[in-house]
Amino acid sequence: MSIPRSFFRAQWLAAVLILAALATRWPAVAAGSSFVFNNGAEPETLDPALITGVLEMRVVDALFEGLMRYHPETLAPEPAVAERCEMGGNGLLYTFHLRKDALWSDGQRVISGDFLYSWRRVLTPATAAPYAYQLYPVAGAEDFHKGRNSDFSTVGVSAPDEATLVVRLARPCPYFLDLAAFPTLYPVPRGAVEKHGDRWVRPGNLVSNGAFTLTDWKPRERIELARGANYWDRASVKLEKVVALPYDELETAYKLYSDGKIHWLADLPPARLEEARLRPDFYIAPYLGTYFYRFNVKRAPCDDARVRKALSLAVDRRLITEHVLKGMGQPATWFCPPVSGYEPVPGLTPNREEARKLLAQAGYGPGGKALPEIEILYNTSESHKAVAEALAQQWSEALGLRVSLRNTEWKIYLSDMDTLNYQVCRAGWIGDYNDPNTFFDMWVTGGGNNRTGWSNPRYDELLAQSQREPDRARRLELFRAMERILVEDELPILPLYIYVNKGLIRDEVRGFHTNIRGVHPLRALSLAD
Repeated sequence: MSIPRSFFRAQWLAAVLILAALATRWPAVAAGSSFVFNNGAEPETLDPALITGVLEMRVVDALFEGLMRYHPETLAPEPAVAERCEMGGNGLLYTFHLRKDALWSDGQRVISGDFLYSWRRVLTPATAAPYAYQLYPVAGAEDFHKGRNSDFSTVGVSAPDEATLVVRLARPCPYFLDLAAFPTLYPVPRGAVEKHGDRWVRPGNLVSNGAFTLTDWKPRERIELARGANYWDRASVKLEKVVALPYDELETAYKLYSDGKIHWLADLPPARLEEARLRPDFYIAPYLGTYFYRFNVKRAPCDDARVRKALSLAVDRRLITEHVLKGMGQPATWFCPPVSGYEPVPGLTPNREEARKLLAQAGYGPGGKALPEIEILYNTSESHKAVAEALAQQWSEALGLRVSLRNTEWKIYLSDMDTLNYQVCRAGWIGDYNDPNTFFDMWVTGGGNNRTGWSNPRYDELLAQSQREPDRARRLELFRAMERILVEDELPILPLYIYVNKGLIRDEVRGFHTNIRGVHPLRALSLAD
């Protein structure tokens, strides 16, 4: 379908008017003023139990704090609400001692009972917490979450007194302290949750215990945070105010940054990559993350593993990373990046002839039925659109497929993934901690972050074995066996490339450290005088 020139003139005029309005709203940033950054989209929620996206975690990490927190440079877990932790019982017993000056924003003390309530809430099936499995290392947690036991007292967490939380694990978990710093395990304010229901995260209702408090949230415009008066480590927090902008139009965000309106741009429009990399304020670093596509294995034609494998074999990932990403990404036919001694499996080497044979075996193509149109779902972003268009072109050229694209805003995109309202959709996964398990436990049957409808009993058993295996080398081999199922045999996913962490950060920002998970705690940032 051709598009008239009048359409482009109208789009150009609209963009000019938007940027003019933004320039009026946002004066040039100056040293000592609010820290302003583009968060990429409107958050789905600010409820720690329900979030899954990086953009939500950036804000929630500023509002809330767990037993531990991440060091801003090394990401090592360090004491937070818990001033110290004692470990024993051959790695199965953790005793957290809560600091007396850890307070909620309403002045009430954060007590061990707040963690009991919050962890129970995460594990209660009705909450539908996607990351509930992060608590599965705790004894009895999985049985409670799956409804095999309705007595929460059987879960291995107790509060002998208000300042002590005792956690008993079902199995050794070398990254449990990392989990104790993860948003799913944050405490939430029982009084506010029970009083306001889903609206407890709105300004005026939200009670938090982190370095910042929520002062304003104008949907599709901005989220404003202020330095918390009751935060135990308030003296080390230098920013008085933080403003998070939700612009998924990266060209708009790039223009704001170039005009001095914001301090940090965590992503870049594809058309500006070559220009941006020449700037002195450009940064790039390794990233523990994979860009991939999900297949809905419950909907034809992607319910056939041969079709999924054909779609993977037909893709030349290097063309995408070189021409769309301008070299800012590593082509990947595997899912888990190298981490903690793990080396990924090779995956499938692109082979278009083999792809066509597999489609024929599945009954499609010459002499068979026509393959139905494939629809790609992606959330609004120039980058995601460019990758989807490149993928669609390759599938059309190699396999003769008809491919359509559907983009939606972030919240609808997440909802469509959750409800399997898609055929193929773009996705990304950033490791939650420095262990391969964070890339593999999400694909367990019924996992909250699975979102493909895929299930494999053998995979589930291998995962269970890996989580019981004390031998490091054997554990890594179990992960490799799981990855072969994921990317060589059944392919509920199509890996495309390993991310790089790239963006623009103004010279006056202090305390910003690149790291492999792209975690930049706002509590650690400051602006030069």
